[in-house]
Amino acid sequence: MADLFDTGADDAHAAQADTAPHPLADRMRPRTMAQVIGQQQVIGPDAPLGVMLASGSLGSLILWGPPGTGKTTIARLLADETDLHFVQISAIFTGVPELRKVFEEAKHRRANGQGTLLFVDEIHRFNKAQQDAFLPHMEDGTILLVGATTENPSFELNAALMSRAQVLVLERLSLADLERLAQRAEAEIGRALPLTGPAREALLEMADGDGRAALNLIEQVAAWKTDAPLDTEALSARLMRRAAQYDKSGEAHYNLISALHKSVRGSDPDAALYWLARMLEGGEDPRYLARRITRMAIEDIGLADPHAQAQCLDAWQTYERLGSPEGELALAQAVTYLALAPKSNAAYMAYKAARALARKTGSTPPPKHILNAPTKLMKDEGYGAGYAYDHDAEGAFSGQDYFPEDMKRPVLYQPVERGFERELKKRLDFFVGLRAKRRDDRS
Repeated sequence: MADLFDTGADDAHAAQADTAPHPLADRMRPRTMAQVIGQQQVIGPDAPLGVMLASGSLGSLILWGPPGTGKTTIARLLADETDLHFVQISAIFTGVPELRKVFEEAKHRRANGQGTLLFVDEIHRFNKAQQDAFLPHMEDGTILLVGATTENPSFELNAALMSRAQVLVLERLSLADLERLAQRAEAEIGRALPLTGPAREALLEMADGDGRAALNLIEQVAAWKTDAPLDTEALSARLMRRAAQYDKSGEAHYNLISALHKSVRGSDPDAALYWLARMLEGGEDPRYLARRITRMAIEDIGLADPHAQAQCLDAWQTYERLGSPEGELALAQAVTYLALAPKSNAAYMAYKAARALARKTGSTPPPKHILNAPTKLMKDEGYGAGYAYDHDAEGAFSGQDYFPEDMKRPVLYQPVERGFERELKKRLDFFVGLRAKRRDDRS
């Protein structure tokens, strides 16, 4: 069972494994931290890991980043450079009994003078109780934990674990990083890739920032027998573009909807359409997008353009009737309209202020003059007494106070000087002035 977790397999097994063909990604695994491509913000001399290694003080870590950015490689190299025994487990396949065995073996090593670097892949898949199981062994030095996750640790890891480990953010590899990787791969293979310049760039773009995926694509292309370098069209015919990284329930979902919303709010139709397309390409439910787009119309445009909400509802209904992909065009049309519409969050802010005021004032009753009095008792109590029927007043405006008695009149709705709300502001200012005049007339 130890072989499942421990990299120290027996020599005979290792020798047999070495005779088997190794994938290019395995053959090219960096042997030193200096050979790691990219991630200088983490491993550079003045970056967190560089400083830790130089000072000889390495603490528990959470490596957060997309697939293929070097999380496993960096963990292995940390063990090598600190003379710690490397143990790797996956949260997907490991339960409580296996964890106990790992901790016991780490205790034996510690008793014999050797520390353990425990690398936990997909650590976010452990539940809270399983995550808590690491804490005492981290605190007493039995293990140095290095967890890897593709999900935001703030959401997926409990506070106790987060407080004992430093989070390091790994970034998807740039095209320049992937080109360096391709050049190393060509040196390892012993020949250049049979691609034109544009086709080579297209190949690296297919990897979508994933180094492991890039090496797998490179290995596949390098095996092709061709009489001349392939162009982009020929490459596309032989290889399918790799699906973009997108988890409809994960952080990418929230990041992209945030980007779409802020692009609309920022009146940038091109950016808004791009993020809408990114979400649709990633498999997002168009109905979710229709709902969120409608929310944008209410929250960020409001009464500056009352027609914006109707545009969104029409687009939503059109999608329901047409389905995908035709109905998605209606959503794109609505997004474009919202991005170019005048913006106002005055109604949204007024509503939030009203809710806060309602919570503060509790159950304060309305003034009696605006209460109905269907019974004699209620009339005797003053319900409805003194109510001014606005249609009977000059200009159909009585100017009465409708807030609770003894409550200072608040200002909640403050329209902006944009779009249709400019007209509403004129109306509001007119009624404010008229209310003051009627109040003076009564006094």
